[in-house]
Amino acid sequence: MSVQLHRTIQTFASSIIRKPKCSLLDKNKKLNELSKLGQTDEARKMFDKMPEKDEFTWTTMVAAYANGGRLVEARQVFEEVPIKSSITWSSLICGYCKHGFEIEGFELFWQMQIEGHMPSQFTLGSILRMCAIKGLLPRGEQIHGYAIKTCFDMNVFVMTGLIDMYAKSKRVLEAECIFQIMSHGKNHVTWTAMINGYSQNGDALRSIQCFSSMRAEGIEANQYTFPGVLSSCAALSDIRFGVQVHGCIVNGGFEANVFVQSSLIDMYSKCGDLDSAKKALELMEVNHAVSWNTMILGYVRHGFPEKALSLFKKMYASDMEVDEFTYPSVLNSLACMQDPKNGKCLHCLVVKTGYESYKLVSNALVDMYAKQGNLACAVSVFNSMVEKDVISWTSLVTGCAYNGFYEEALKLFYEMRMAEIKPDQIIIASVLSSCSELALLELGQQVHADFIKSGLGASLSVDNSLMTMYANCGCLEDAKKVFNSMQMHNVISWTALIVAYAQNGKGKESLRFYDEMIASGIKPDFITFIGLLFACSHTGLVDDGKKYFASMKKDYSIRPSPDHYACMIDLLGRAGKIQEAEKLVNEMDIEPDATVWKALLAACRVHGNTDLAEKASMALFQLEPQDAVPYVMLSNIYSAAGKWENAAKLRRKMNLKGLNKEPGYSWIEMNGVVHTFISEERSHSKSDEIYSKLDDVIALIKEAGYLPDINFSLHDINEEGRERSLSYHSEKLAIAFGLLFVPKGLPIRIYKNLRVCGDCHNAMKFVSRVFDRHIILRDSNCFHHFKEGICSCGDYW
Repeated sequence: MSVQLHRTIQTFASSIIRKPKCSLLDKNKKLNELSKLGQTDEARKMFDKMPEKDEFTWTTMVAAYANGGRLVEARQVFEEVPIKSSITWSSLICGYCKHGFEIEGFELFWQMQIEGHMPSQFTLGSILRMCAIKGLLPRGEQIHGYAIKTCFDMNVFVMTGLIDMYAKSKRVLEAECIFQIMSHGKNHVTWTAMINGYSQNGDALRSIQCFSSMRAEGIEANQYTFPGVLSSCAALSDIRFGVQVHGCIVNGGFEANVFVQSSLIDMYSKCGDLDSAKKALELMEVNHAVSWNTMILGYVRHGFPEKALSLFKKMYASDMEVDEFTYPSVLNSLACMQDPKNGKCLHCLVVKTGYESYKLVSNALVDMYAKQGNLACAVSVFNSMVEKDVISWTSLVTGCAYNGFYEEALKLFYEMRMAEIKPDQIIIASVLSSCSELALLELGQQVHADFIKSGLGASLSVDNSLMTMYANCGCLEDAKKVFNSMQMHNVISWTALIVAYAQNGKGKESLRFYDEMIASGIKPDFITFIGLLFACSHTGLVDDGKKYFASMKKDYSIRPSPDHYACMIDLLGRAGKIQEAEKLVNEMDIEPDATVWKALLAACRVHGNTDLAEKASMALFQLEPQDAVPYVMLSNIYSAAGKWENAAKLRRKMNLKGLNKEPGYSWIEMNGVVHTFISEERSHSKSDEIYSKLDDVIALIKEAGYLPDINFSLHDINEEGRERSLSYHSEKLAIAFGLLFVPKGLPIRIYKNLRVCGDCHNAMKFVSRVFDRHIILRDSNCFHHFKEGICSCGDYW
């Protein structure tokens, strides 16, 4: 046989022998393609028909089921594998990790080693990714230890997984340490993990610096890198660097990526450049709900609810998919606009599209209805929720407080605590505001204590609410302590302090705090000036008041509102400058409203100017025809001037109109119970003791020099009757109760819904001296601290 023939026969024979192997290779290739395409059932049919299977065949089928989340079937195939390799084990483990079955994943990981198989970098990477997503820090640390023992701690894939795991577990220092140990081999995935780690942990500056270093190393960013660095730019409001990152995105060809584009819109909107954000949205090739949602939220965040609503209408009209993240922003815009009609329409759309069951959407509905003052609908949505979280409760409680339903807000807070829902800073601030408005010091102190025990982080809004609560309860020292303990102050903090001291008769200190605020670099707002003018008014600092009033417009471009004018008129009126006050009203560059005329009317009452009082009252009768206050004030002015017929005529007019005077009452909070008193009423359970004690008190202070001022008894009766009616004013009944039941050494805190009368004010001074008690009285105007026969207001209130 020739050599050539022999070679031909050998070639033919070998081709026959290799043919089945080639066939298996082709089939494995096809099986792998089906697996990667997610066509698992077709892959299984092919797998079952294959007469011959090798390690690759079995592993591919296990991976197909595992990646698709069909873990029971993946396990069944795995158990049938004749000879399991490390790759087969890893395929199954990766599937369990990918779909969040950490217990089974770790059991397989340890079992794999017991059976003598070495995990690969991909096995460790999958487990670390699961630890990162699910926050399994202890497990991640175990894998870190294993990686060190098995020398995987220098593997780029594993180290990147460790960086990501530590960063997502809020252990950014450990992530940074691993990142710095890597002297070489860092790829774009490693850098991205570190950039995002800094960003997610609130270190925006280092995130940006890390991105800059990455670029300096010549490593190109990708679509996973840009969102993290753009988020950091937004957090720092660093639009200049954000624009540079935008340039990198364009140069890299990533501007069409929906997540990158959404991050760009978010960055521009958070930096206040809404025009650039809108341009970025318009340049998108494909409309995507994420980007539109971001733009809508940007408009809401910056106070353009109308634009947010308009954008939503375009979004809906274009048949774009509206999701559970779209509705909350739009509902928030409607809450800001106070648009109940569109609010109900949107609620109907929510129900129609099936999103009412989503907690995020339901919370936004509760918030919208509550802020619009429609508490019935807010409660209805709230009660229909299957699962309520702290945001659900916060929306309802905050809504009640926002609309002045303070008692309801506190009752809901109590129910929330009974439901074992832990409060957050927002609801704590609202509850403290409600305690402040109702002057419930004891409850406010309990909430303060709970906040400290809760371990919640410092909150500017909570601290500001605490200051206001203590100030409104007359605890000026506690309010100052809160202020001094704050890590930072904003204009609200300083304004709260200025108002607190002004209300408590320390106007000069208020002006000093204003100077300190300006020195600290914080600019005042329009509420700050109301506090300043109030301080000047209640301290008689006319020249200072005029200076601050002029400074508003001149130095800070704040146009005076009716409230500012009312403060100025009150300031001038108290100082006896009635003609100057009237002149200011006539020269106002805006139409005077009811607050302005009431301030002028109050000034007339102090100084007995009946002619100007009639002018102010006539204006109020037209502006607020159903308000009884101007009728009562003018009637009292007539009575004080002895014009009983005029007063009686005005009272008859009130009766014909069906107007009722708000009854004066005082109250004391003690041991969580509010005790209320109305003049000459005997409904209190301790009424006999209170009246008996009050008679003794009046007798004792008369011995000390107290003389009843019957001018404050505005009844057309004899002198004895007028004096008797003075004796049983509500604040005097409250002081008798306080002397009986408030332990000596503690201040007696009395609250009154109307302005304290001059006679009661005088009587309180005598009581404080004769009984050696600190009496704190808060009326509708300010606080009065009575000590040793002297009032903090200096008799100027």
